[in-house]
Amino acid sequence: MVPLSGLVTTQWVAGPDLLPHFNGFPAAKINGNPAPGYSSGDAIGTMEAVARDVLPPGYTVAWSGIAYEEKKSGGTSMIAFVFGLIIVFLVLAAQYESWTLPGAVMSAVPFGILGALLTNWARGLDNDVYFQIGLLVLIGLGAKNAVLRVSAAVAFRHQGKSIMEATVLAGEQRLRPIIMTSLAFAFGCLPLAIAVGAGANARHSIGTGIIGGMIGETTLAMLYVPLLFYIFDRLAERSDKKPHTSHVPDDESAGAGAPGNVPHAKRDGE
Repeated sequence: MVPLSGLVTTQWVAGPDLLPHFNGFPAAKINGNPAPGYSSGDAIGTMEAVARDVLPPGYTVAWSGIAYEEKKSGGTSMIAFVFGLIIVFLVLAAQYESWTLPGAVMSAVPFGILGALLTNWARGLDNDVYFQIGLLVLIGLGAKNAVLRVSAAVAFRHQGKSIMEATVLAGEQRLRPIIMTSLAFAFGCLPLAIAVGAGANARHSIGTGIIGGMIGETTLAMLYVPLLFYIFDRLAERSDKKPHTSHVPDDESAGAGAPGNVPHAKRDGE
């Protein structure tokens, strides 16, 4: 047994109680929260800029936890939103067998997004990942309300009514179902918007965005979707019409004086 004093000398110095490591390197943990009115993305960018200016050479910054997941998945919400629009558009195009009518249905989505952004701003909430999930849900909800109007208008068109008559009748008949379903869904999301306790902020973002989106889709979209259906259906009607030509069929090219082409006047009853 060799005494420790025979190998080393000891002395007391001031130092850290713990020496944390991160990814195998000595590291110092820094926690931060965004100031009111700024998103978590703004806070992450600001901390990285300060670190580049303040840290000495050889030091770098690495994120962990929620910040790491946010950096890793940055931009994926926009990709999911775009793919959601494309999928809904293709499904509607297959349902109506038209490339123009789905445009009238999808026109309700921007009004829902506008309503969600306004209510989120009014409550002072951030544009976080939970709010973006609510925007993705609004694609289906907005299309659902517009489908009620457009499907009724298409049915009236098949009955032989004009575009204006079909648009007006569809708006009148689908007014009550749209209001009932929209109010039911908005009241169903109300507990999320006023939630308290653990995880309440996430519920506030989702519930507030969906309720505001439903208000926008029920009010503004109710006015503009029939108008856009009229425009898109009018464009489809014009594109389906074939251009007139001066070509005369072979059996009529001989003229009225040729045999077999004498004009014939029918009497009543023939």
